[in-house]
Amino acid sequence: MNLPPDSRTSPLLTVIGRSWWVLMLYGVVAVVFGLIAITRPLSAATALAWAIGVMALVEGLISLFALFGRSGVPRGWLLVYALASLVFGVLAVLNPLATASVLILLLAAWLIVAGLYRIVFAVRVRKEIQGEWLLIVSGVLAIVLGAVMVANPMAGIAVTTLWIGIGSLLYGVLQIVVAWRIRRLR
Repeated sequence: MNLPPDSRTSPLLTVIGRSWWVLMLYGVVAVVFGLIAITRPLSAATALAWAIGVMALVEGLISLFALFGRSGVPRGWLLVYALASLVFGVLAVLNPLATASVLILLLAAWLIVAGLYRIVFAVRVRKEIQGEWLLIVSGVLAIVLGAVMVANPMAGIAVTTLWIGIGSLLYGVLQIVVAWRIRRLR
């Protein structure tokens, strides 16, 4: 990092320089998760669905406790949210792979609808724009991907988790590089 000489004495830079290890830790955790997601995608997807289930359970319990106080939200809506969170949380914790499969099926339905939308849009604006065929191709690809996910949800889970793993790995490497650079500011 090329910083002006007077900025090196900034109290903020000193604090940031001392906390470089936090970014390093974020990066290491992201790299480890990324490697697990890439090498064991179904296990990583199961763990993610389970973690989301735990979060939903906690939110459901907090919402139930909020019923006894003032939350600014009508009690009926708060109760509906609490119960929905608890039901989803229990299902996700008890059977995380099934939860991941349902989420993949929702993603597949969205991809099919998005693909149809792109094709219809491209046909409607074909006289107004150039390259509408690219929209049609992207629509067809979205439909095919959605259909593949419907036909084989486990493959959809694996592929989606692989992409999440690759993203996590890249994020982690970038965090580690930034941490090493910030370490020099101590």
